Formats: sequence, C-alpha cells, structure tokens
Amino acid sequence: MLRSLLGAWALSACSAEETAAVEDHLTECAPCAEEALRLRDAVGLLHHERDLDLDPLLRSRVLDNCLGRRPARIPVPAWAGPYDAETARLDALLQDIGRAEWHAPVRLRWFADGRPASRSTDVSGVIGHLLAVDGLVAAAVGLDDPVVPYGEGPHAVGALARHPYGAGPYGAGPYARHPYGKDPGEDDPYGAEPYGNDPYGEGSPGPGPAERTEAFWRALEESGDERCLRDPWRHQAHTLVRTVSLAGRGVTELPVPYGTYTLPLRDALLERAFECWLHADDIASAVAYPYDPPAGPHLHEMIDLAVRLLPAALAERRRSGLAGPARTLVRAGAPGRSLRLEVEGAGGGHWYVALDSPAALAGPERQVALVALDGVEFCRLVAGHLTPEEAAAGQEGDREAIRDVLHTAASLSHL
Repeated sequence: MLRSLLGAWALSACSAEETAAVEDHLTECAPCAEEALRLRDAVGLLHHERDLDLDPLLRSRVLDNCLGRRPARIPVPAWAGPYDAETARLDALLQDIGRAEWHAPVRLRWFADGRPASRSTDVSGVIGHLLAVDGLVAAAVGLDDPVVPYGEGPHAVGALARHPYGAGPYGAGPYARHPYGKDPGEDDPYGAEPYGNDPYGEGSPGPGPAERTEAFWRALEESGDERCLRDPWRHQAHTLVRTVSLAGRGVTELPVPYGTYTLPLRDALLERAFECWLHADDIASAVAYPYDPPAGPHLHEMIDLAVRLLPAALAERRRSGLAGPARTLVRAGAPGRSLRLEVEGAGGGHWYVALDSPAALAGPERQVALVALDGVEFCRLVAGHLTPEEAAAGQEGDREAIRDVLHTAASLSHL
C-alpha cells in the first residue's frame, strides 16, 4: 500500500500522516527508497504552469548582473534612472500590443480650472504626445526638437523635422528633408538653421506641453502621416539618456522651459518619467494589459518632486484668487505654517508643505494640518486622474489648508 503512495509523495501531494508513514517506510525498504529517488528526480524535470509574460524585474536583474561583471564606462546618472526605467517599461508594453491596438481609444485626463478635463485620442496619439513634450527636454540639451515652429498658417508648429536615424523602417525620404517638402533654407522663415536657439523670439515663453501636443497631432493629421511613432519616440528617449550620461554633473540645473514655467533638467527628466508611467498606465488600461507602478525608490523621487513644487504653485493660485489668503507674513528661511503629508506604501514617506510662503521653512514646529494617503493615489491626484475629493484618505486640522493643498496638487497636472 505504501508503495502506491510514492508518486503522490514525490509530488508533495500526500497528507501529513501519509508523508510520515512513507518516509518511515523508506528508511527500512531499499527498493522503495530507490524508486522514491527516481520519482523525485522526475518531478524536478516538470515545469510549473506560468504565464507567458516576462517577469517585470527581469531586465533590471540582467542589467545588474552584467554591470556587476563589467561596470558601465559611462553609467546612467541616478537622477536619470527613473526616466530610463519608465521609457523602457513603456517600450516593452508597446512591443507586446498588436497593430490594431495602436488605434484603441485612450482618454487623457488632467485637472484644469478647478475641475476635471479630458481629451480623447488613441495609443498612437499618446506616444505622439510623449514624443512632443519630451522634445522640450531634448531641445534644452541641444538635440533636435521633434516639434519645430516654422511660420504662420495651418502648420504653425510642424511635425517631425526629419527621421532621427535616416533610412529605416519608414525610409529616409520624407524625414531627411523638411516635413512638408522644403529643404532648410528654401523659402523657410528660419533659413538654413530651423533649430535656432530661440525660434520663438528672445525671451518669449514658447508653447507649453498642451500647445505642442495639439499642434503636433494637427500637423500629423493634416499631412496624412499615419506611421507608427514608437521608433522615433524610443530613439529620442535613448538619445536623451545617452546625452545626459555623457554630459556629466554640470547639466543637472540646465533650464528646461515648459511654456509659462521652467524646471531644471534633473527635475524635468523626472517629470517626464512620471508622465511616461501615467500614460503607459492609460495605454495598458485601454488594451486591458496589467501594468505596475514604478519601483519604490523611483516613485519616492516622483512624489518628492511634486511636493517640492507645491509651495510655489500654491502661492500662484493664491495670487489668482484660487486659494485662501496667507495667514501670516514669514521671513525667508523662518518657520511658517505647514501641512504634514504622510504618503503610505512603496515610495512613501512624510513631507512638510509650506503654506504661507514658498520661502518659509516647513516643519513640525508650526504644523496646522495633516493629510495621509497612498503613494500611487497621490501621484494620480497630481496627474489629474483623481479629484481632490476622491484622493485624501485621512485628514486632520485646518480644513482650508487641506483643501488648498489638495487642489494645488491636482493643478500641477497638464495634458
């Protein structure tokens, strides 16, 4: 009878009593012990059922292993790591979806004028949006801006100025020249240098993310350009990471204009990583594909950036009459009223937000309010995917301060 249980024992399918009885028997019966060893070895050859998707951490493990054996001669700086990781994750998602899914409808959401806003597009449009806005960072480090202005008319802001890598899956033709058939310098308002230092005029703000995106989409539509934008977008991302890696530490504070405001390069690249993740999640939802949040350390950096932007954004809303007045005048560097933000989960931590002046020192000494919420939920609030009323899980203290901070967080979002 015990011999008939050897197969189940090898598969660890016996009850505790049966397992004890079989193992006691194996110490006394040599033929059964040999059979049990053969069966256990055979079980080791069987494969457990698993899905076909690769472990999302596989890329990181392989790279860590390779770099451990042969460190990179020019490593990616830590501040560019989130952007490198999120663009790679989105590219892996795009590689998995079918051609038809590029036309799956996607609704981009943000928060504007105190209420939710949205814009319908498709997967291809989302990648075009990322390509256009990442171009702000590309132009700041001296790379070709994929969205270039050239004159009045329906194409006041044009599409790709050229295929970034010549011959390839789309051919070199239309992108080796001006996208609408003119060589640079041929009846071109920017002459022989379409990528001048300031094509909008010295000191002018230039178009922000929304204006660039709408113009890029319009130019592609009017020109009948229906090509897949994955390769140009990924090439630009690769080139950005390579450029900042080669540039060294001196570029971290390089200004990147976003139309009406400016971010230093290290924060701009982190903001682009944040947008890449949120829009990758939009795409994944549209094609019913699972998609995880960023790694904890990267998520922490994204949250930290948003919190650092809150005091200045709150002051701007106050000047526009969209937030309550400052309660006290505070000298720069002096402790001022503060809200404590407790973020839970991966990437979490706690921060203090200055309420009365961006120059005030935020800290526990003059804490008047507390907000607690999950890290991913906070990011969705900053992205405009949640309303302030939906986001806060725990609130305590000054209600006006809480309301102002939550609405300011949502106002950081944009198309």
